[in-house]
Amino acid sequence: MTAQTPTAIQTSVAREGILWTLIRFREAGISLFIFILVIAVTLRAPSFLTLDNFQDILLNISILAIVALAQTMVIITRGIDLSVSSMIGLVGMMVAFVVKENPEIPVLLTVLLGMALGTVLGTFNGLIITFGRVPPIIATLGTLSIYRGLVFYYSQGTWINSFELPVAFKTLSKGTPLGLPNMVLIAILVAVVVYFFLNYTRTGRDIFAVGSNPEAAQFTGIRKQRITFLVYLISGLLSGLAAVLWVSRFESAQTNTAAGFELQTVAASVVGGVSISGGVGTVTGVVLGALLLGIIQNSLTLIRISPFWQLAAQGLLILIAVISDKWILSRLERTDK
Repeated sequence: MTAQTPTAIQTSVAREGILWTLIRFREAGISLFIFILVIAVTLRAPSFLTLDNFQDILLNISILAIVALAQTMVIITRGIDLSVSSMIGLVGMMVAFVVKENPEIPVLLTVLLGMALGTVLGTFNGLIITFGRVPPIIATLGTLSIYRGLVFYYSQGTWINSFELPVAFKTLSKGTPLGLPNMVLIAILVAVVVYFFLNYTRTGRDIFAVGSNPEAAQFTGIRKQRITFLVYLISGLLSGLAAVLWVSRFESAQTNTAAGFELQTVAASVVGGVSISGGVGTVTGVVLGALLLGIIQNSLTLIRISPFWQLAAQGLLILIAVISDKWILSRLERTDK
């Protein structure tokens, strides 16, 4: 075994220092941008800076944060899950029909049912990618269409409306027994669990290892296929949870539920500092990314700007995040040399 020279060790430490400094700077930059945006929008629309409006923002980003955290784990392993929107649509429709036919069903059971159904769909994605050796972007693009088609097949084109859902189910997301809406509390709980999972468990560290260097990870005994399968399963599970919350929040299940939502989850992740090259990402950054998108959407609505600009803003933020990510990688490569 060849010992590292002091120069090599110093270079390695410097590389790590630069990496984490840039990551922290990304999160600090998002926080600063949010602060400036809040001030600018408040000057234009004073109603923006109210408790009720910020509660609406938190409600609107709760589902986004939950699914973006799932998307984050997938992206960290150098993958992507484009089917999350269709999983939400399909699970939401199935759970809504169950609730409609069985209005006395306990609310907790509907949540567990949604998570179970989502897990099945996520497992299917994982099997295609790991055992079928299909690239993630192709596999999930295919299941995006399959699951959306199943929404139409299962519902026969019908919708579930508010009056067909029991009050207890609709209260699931909007009830405030602890001062904050249940949905916000659930999103916070999911963020805390994912944070500890990624940072304080061996499996969480393995997820980062697979994304950083798949070959080296496998050489050290990490089962790359198992980790890849797991992140898609988790993506399905959290998408199933999001589906139940979605139907409860909007009090309906439609054939186009969550259509296009996958773009927002990717945007929240990459804007929050998750590297598209894998191996890098933080829960704090993703939550800030979701909050930034929520504030942009809310502010553009308040000042009566066309919804087109909401999509344009998301696209611009993704481009800025990807360019920043490439700059960080090139900076680190130069440091290695």
